Amino acid sequence: MGYGYPGYAGRGLRLVWIYPDLLSTYGDRGNLLVLERRARLRGIPVDVTLVNSDQRVPPDGDIYLMGGGEDLPQILATRRLRADGGLGAAVHRGAVLFAVCAGYQMIGREFGGAEGQPMEGLGLLDIRSGRGERRGVGEVVADVDPALNVPRLTGFENHQGVTSLGPGAKPLARVLTGVGNGDGTEGAYAGRVLGTYLHGPALVRNPGLADLLLTWAAGPLQPLVPAAEELALRLRGERLAAVGS
Repeated sequence: MGYGYPGYAGRGLRLVWIYPDLLSTYGDRGNLLVLERRARLRGIPVDVTLVNSDQRVPPDGDIYLMGGGEDLPQILATRRLRADGGLGAAVHRGAVLFAVCAGYQMIGREFGGAEGQPMEGLGLLDIRSGRGERRGVGEVVADVDPALNVPRLTGFENHQGVTSLGPGAKPLARVLTGVGNGDGTEGAYAGRVLGTYLHGPALVRNPGLADLLLTWAAGPLQPLVPAAEELALRLRGERLAAVGS
């Protein structure tokens, strides 16, 4: 890559992108690309698997990613993932799961259907989502739970969902600008499962969050040299300045 990182001593990482044919709104594939790049820059071999909705979900991945989608694809994807069972098996084994917007709602216990009716989720995170009275659209700035040691988040939201957290989940961040979950918090996490309403894509705007997921999967990471971070830091600065943060 030109940055001179020593080789990675562990095995490679398997990144699994869940249902890009149903859940790929607002360029969420960028999350996959950023994880792959930041791993390879550190000499970590990466295998990328794209799993469409007519394929089985492999249970032996290291990091699983889910993007956003409209109401009907969200319902279809949830039913197929529940019947498949591979994602649930991977999470229970200890794999990392990162889910955005519709994907975030799906991994909870319940979410709102096309007409707002309650739909059963995958039950992988202790949250419940429904339809709020107003739509959250625009820039989000949020301060991350200090326990995660991740810098301030920036992203873009476009959803009408409101999400409440049960005792088994913690808020990912506290909202400074935007709507997020609808109660002053944004996203949620428990163990190695993390969900957010943030597009942007989220991991492009927030490389610290990308590195958190990589750390959960691969252990402590070497820092990247400044030249490798230049574009990401420039984008962060631009977006934070745009909302006066």
